[in-house]
Amino acid sequence: MKKIIAFAGSNSSKSINYELVKYTVSLVDDFDIQLLNMANMPFPLFSEDDERKYGYKNSLVELKEDFDEADGVILSVNEHNGNPSAYFKNLIDWISRLERKFLEDKYVFLMGTSAGKRGALGAISVTENMLPRFGAKVENVFSLPEFNMNFSAKTNTITNSNMEKEHRKQLDDFLGKLIKK
Repeated sequence: MKKIIAFAGSNSSKSINYELVKYTVSLVDDFDIQLLNMANMPFPLFSEDDERKYGYKNSLVELKEDFDEADGVILSVNEHNGNPSAYFKNLIDWISRLERKFLEDKYVFLMGTSAGKRGALGAISVTENMLPRFGAKVENVFSLPEFNMNFSAKTNTITNSNMEKEHRKQLDDFLGKLIKK
């Protein structure tokens, strides 16, 4: 069975991007899904001095092993001032020190959402350009603008039918690539 690791690039306990990831994986059958809540995974701010002095936390090594075992990644990035969050960038900095190509030949379904009309497009764009440096294949991208208007936490669904169709199209294409892999 193909394995997918799924998470949001946010460490907020109330992350709307984590809500989008949970919704997305609820639509997936016949895959082994590992859903990670990054609010439970604190990492210190990356520093080469700390890396030399303390090495790598066990949780980071285990996360890298999870990536090694996964066939694909579902990721939703949050946006701070037009960029991915400092938490997400810090996570990438740490894990790429363990293995530069930690996403080698992994398909990534990249998403993002925000309360605003741009739907985290700045963070998505930066991440879409960054992840291939680590070996990722980012071919499926989805943005959900105005999260509170277009998503119902009560029913755990995208309520805008056009956006729901686009999300499903991107998800199905991503899953199809994993099946063929």
